[in-house]
Amino acid sequence: MIQSASSSSPSARNEAIIAAAASLTSRPSNGAQDQIHIDKAATLRTSLQKVPEIRPEVVERARALAADPAYPSAGIIRQIGALIVNSPDLSEDLT
Repeated sequence: MIQSASSSSPSARNEAIIAAAASLTSRPSNGAQDQIHIDKAATLRTSLQKVPEIRPEVVERARALAADPAYPSAGIIRQIGALIVNSPDLSEDLT
């Protein structure tokens, strides 16, 4: 399996996005539709600005993988090839 270049735990950026987005919507329990509170968009922007866009640990991991001649392994390449070969050709489904 191809390993992600980022760690398995959610990044600080993702956590900030999720937390800020959750604060933008409210989910009423009475069945009414969700609402967006535009006034909280500034909070979202502020949260996003606090999180680095480039994470050095992820860049370093990507560099290490790019330099590794055994990555991805032959088994992974075969698996991906099989997935591609066995996937439907959507251009043929023109009904």
